[in-house]
Amino acid sequence: MNRLYALVVRNCKLFFKDKGMFLPCLIAPLILIFLFIAFLGDVYRDSIRSVVEGFPIPEAAVESIAGGWLVSSLLAVCTVTTAFTANIVSVQDRVTGVEGDFIVSPVPPHILALSYFIATYLATALVSMVALGAGYVYLAVLGWHLSFLDAFLAIADTLLLVLFGTALSSLICKFVRSSGGVTAVQATVSAAYGFLCEAYMPFASLAVWLQRALMFLPGSYGTSLLHLHLMGGAIESVEGMPAALAEGLRSGFDCTLDFFGSAVPPWICYLVLIGASLLLGGAYILVWRLHRKRMKRRA
Repeated sequence: MNRLYALVVRNCKLFFKDKGMFLPCLIAPLILIFLFIAFLGDVYRDSIRSVVEGFPIPEAAVESIAGGWLVSSLLAVCTVTTAFTANIVSVQDRVTGVEGDFIVSPVPPHILALSYFIATYLATALVSMVALGAGYVYLAVLGWHLSFLDAFLAIADTLLLVLFGTALSSLICKFVRSSGGVTAVQATVSAAYGFLCEAYMPFASLAVWLQRALMFLPGSYGTSLLHLHLMGGAIESVEGMPAALAEGLRSGFDCTLDFFGSAVPPWICYLVLIGASLLLGGAYILVWRLHRKRMKRRA
């Protein structure tokens, strides 16, 4: 346990001391919030108005619902993409040969693997909590409609998505052999992941075959949980809205998911995310064990 703690502290220090890596990683979500508000806010507000056409929904409610979508979409993306940036420490150790020194040392492979994993999780969680805090400030300015439970569950959703992003990035980055490689992977994930987890546009706007394909990706379920907990209170705050119309807003903006005609309850979304994280984490540990065996044969 002492060795694990020492390695985690060492990896965290390396990440946070590199200001050229940590500060852009921390500021990026805040910039994304501004960009989302500036360029996508009107699109989402118009979409909400089109769904409730014919019902006199207050403009303040439209702003709050759109704000919940914007914040939840941002968190869904940054929890995963930030993890790839935080994994740069493990890649740098591989490039400089430090990882090889650790592998042939008495440190067990699972301890070394866990040290990178935990350090990546902590760094990503810190950045994600800052982004969530900024999102809460934005929602408060628009009009706070979150219950204590929803606010707490949004934090839990974020931390669970950080776990999924850490497991995914740790497994992929284990095969990256250069600092430029992890940058390329991070850029690719940043460009594609938002669409793959339906953070940028609702499922309803996609082709049916694509909707069904994306339902097999764990990130979609995490995004749905964030949408539910950050938008649900604003939808419920609209007085006099028919239940069918409110449900149409929830399903139209992915607060609830439809898996081949069956509604997916929140507890299933949690199970999918936890199961995917455990599966990816197990594969990550297995790859480490196999890699250590190859290194020892060469030694």
